[in-house]
Amino acid sequence: MTLRIANLILVLYFLGVSCEKAPLETDVLVIGGSTSGVAAALSSARQGVKTYLLEEGPWLGGMLTAAGVSAVDGNTKLPSGIWGEFRDSLINRYGSKKALQTGWVSNHLFEPSVGNQIFQNMIKNETFLEPHFGTEVIAIEKRERGWKIKFKSSSQTFILFARIVIDATELGDIAARVGAAYDVGMDSRLTHGEDIAPVKENDVIQDMTYVMILKDHLKDVTIEKPQGYDPEVFYCASESDQCKIGEKMNRTLWPKDSLLSYGRLPKGKVMINWPINGNDYYVNVIEQTSEERHQSFEKAKLKSLQFLYYLQSELGFNTYGLVAEEFPTDDGFPLIPYHRESRRIKGITTLTVNHIAKPYDQQKALYRTGVAVGDYPVDHHHASHPDAQNLPELHFYPVPSYNVPMGCLLPQNIDNFIVAEKSISVTNIVNGTTRLQPVVLQIGQAAGVIAALSVQENLSPAKVSIRKVQNRLLNQGGYLLPYLDVPKDHPHFKTYQRIGSTGILKGTGMNVGWENQTWFYPDKDLSQTDLNHALSLLQQFKHIPTPDSRKNQDMLQWFKKLHNLFSPENSFPNWIKDSKSLNEFLGIEITTRENISRGNFALLLDAIVDPFNHKPINHYGQFVLDQ
Repeated sequence: MTLRIANLILVLYFLGVSCEKAPLETDVLVIGGSTSGVAAALSSARQGVKTYLLEEGPWLGGMLTAAGVSAVDGNTKLPSGIWGEFRDSLINRYGSKKALQTGWVSNHLFEPSVGNQIFQNMIKNETFLEPHFGTEVIAIEKRERGWKIKFKSSSQTFILFARIVIDATELGDIAARVGAAYDVGMDSRLTHGEDIAPVKENDVIQDMTYVMILKDHLKDVTIEKPQGYDPEVFYCASESDQCKIGEKMNRTLWPKDSLLSYGRLPKGKVMINWPINGNDYYVNVIEQTSEERHQSFEKAKLKSLQFLYYLQSELGFNTYGLVAEEFPTDDGFPLIPYHRESRRIKGITTLTVNHIAKPYDQQKALYRTGVAVGDYPVDHHHASHPDAQNLPELHFYPVPSYNVPMGCLLPQNIDNFIVAEKSISVTNIVNGTTRLQPVVLQIGQAAGVIAALSVQENLSPAKVSIRKVQNRLLNQGGYLLPYLDVPKDHPHFKTYQRIGSTGILKGTGMNVGWENQTWFYPDKDLSQTDLNHALSLLQQFKHIPTPDSRKNQDMLQWFKKLHNLFSPENSFPNWIKDSKSLNEFLGIEITTRENISRGNFALLLDAIVDPFNHKPINHYGQFVLDQ
């Protein structure tokens, strides 16, 4: 008996030794296979940096796929970076742009499962990327040069050492674990000087939603009446004699068919993510435990089931029911709920609605540090809050299109850590537009670029050159500024992006109906106001002369003087000797009698002075003049 016990102990011992896992190592760890997480992991790995991606579930894409929000909001005319790549993959998958225009809420609608397949295919061939699904981060600990992470996967526990960690979780949970300072809820207008913010701060966040994907089953599939069902809750979801509009939120009511045509997907499927007295649900789960969150999510599902029953029993859509095969779940619901808002870190810089509305009038020129662009209105969902009528009205507050500063991704006082997804450093108001999918994909891409440069140059992310990050993004088809009239296939796209990012030439932002726009106007004549502003900024670099006029011939002579100031050791380029050579360089027919155009001024300035790379900038958009 004693011998048998001894043998058993010996066997268990050797089994235990054989199951131990040696510590893993990586340069960059992305926690969360969310919308930003998959972009961050791809971006980092594509730059030759060893990258791990940890995701709790089996899917990639977060709100775009696992949450079922497969109707893309905004950036239709700004296909920046990985967002543009994903859009092109959708077009290839479905056959045309028109094939994605199946519903009226978006120009890009698709099946969530297809979105996941595209993201899975995108990561397959990345040599430097190692994804792990079904994982749970147990602990994360700061080390002298990086991080030690303990996580579970397939009932096994692993230790992973990473130099840079990117938090791409839905709610900023990892940022909270490592001690990053953050805000939750609405800011006071006194905090950031936003006039449309409430006087007092509060902890109210946006409604969340458990999206439903339905299809027409061609037979009655009405579900059993859900617990707590009250049809009055949904009377004002569409035009109805039973809706007493004075008692509800002041919103346009649409015909009932709009509830299905709104989010109609390819292949006859329908996305139900209806914001007007529909299946939005209010709960603040940010600081809840895992068990508390699970209970909250079940209540949100119940709200969606109640709305489904209303559609079936009251509006006559009784043949429409959940698509059981769309998600790998037992109940036909998405894998995760749609979170519109999360923690918002206190970053090196914070993007406010003032920076978006009037970027050139702010003390900090944050627009110079942009790493992502967006054009969606400020859209807040608060109608399901118990005190909704007393909350500020932020629905589609008009702003121009905008960019997201690099410093928003970098928490204060925590090295080797980058934040993505919806937890970047923006105000509560601004979160209403930066939370949209194309912007979040770009935020992830920028996070990956910052992380890769940090590893390659052995610097903390906060010390990585902003201009190097921006140059890499430009080379990847990313936008730094949201110019509508200079698409990324324009021959001078990079030049205009660089000059615009110095502020030497300003773009013009505007709000037109539902569209937020910014224009560069390269074909317009350079105005005297343009020139005066350019001179005022260039004087920060060197003392420079004033051109005799804005005529092309005088500007050529002026640029020759600038060349002698900025590059005296190099001979003057042959292509700028005269108007003929200038025409050949620019590819545009000009005469010596004309005033120079904004576009030609930008081209010459970029080629002769290269102000974008000539002087570095800090995270506040200030030129670092002592370097």
